[in-house]
Amino acid sequence: MATKIDNINIGLDMLLEDSSVPRNIRRASEEIKALLVDANEPMDVRKARAISTLDDMANDPNIPLHGRTLVWNIMSQLETL
Repeated sequence: MATKIDNINIGLDMLLEDSSVPRNIRRASEEIKALLVDANEPMDVRKARAISTLDDMANDPNIPLHGRTLVWNIMSQLETL
């Protein structure tokens, strides 16, 4: 499971480093990274909150197409946890 989370974090890092992605999307990516490593909550709760945030990000009209595709990819990886 740690490698799956590492792969998810790599995708989130890609969003964080992309200057064409709006700031609110990059901020949400950072929040998801912090959420996934928070051991105070059960994994299913962390996963559900992350997927909900990612869904909001994917529906943002300002996100570029490549960013939306990356968000969908991250969501699909999260669903396999």
